[in-house]
Amino acid sequence: MRYLLLVSHGTLAPGISSVLDMLVGHHDNVLVCNMPDGMGADAFVAGLKGVLAPVTTKDELVVFGDVIGGSPLTNTMNVITEKGLLPITHAFGGMNLPMAITAVMGDDVPTDELLKQVVDEGQASIRELELDLGSDDDEEDL
Repeated sequence: MRYLLLVSHGTLAPGISSVLDMLVGHHDNVLVCNMPDGMGADAFVAGLKGVLAPVTTKDELVVFGDVIGGSPLTNTMNVITEKGLLPITHAFGGMNLPMAITAVMGDDVPTDELLKQVVDEGQASIRELELDLGSDDDEEDL
């Protein structure tokens, strides 16, 4: 099975998971672990170990973290290494909702192709909106 693990500070990971449920339906292969304000690394790691319990070396694990170098993603990679899951893991920092949707909807896509799609979708989704506010002349015609 291919699992998607969302990890973050605060409520970003559970928030993305909640929106995924709303937009594409619940998927049992989406795992979530977050570090609320005031939670220490030891408590996060203990919770993460429980979240990762169903993942074995016969599975695949795609990890989305909020910030590269942040405590949730760093501790996650340490636990993954400790559990011997590093060879089956593909990790990303800077997660966003379009990346997560792509990952969840790509159950039947080969892993290499899916990883490329995830990066492409994540990058393509970040851009400034171009707003056409019209000109002041248009208001005079009203």
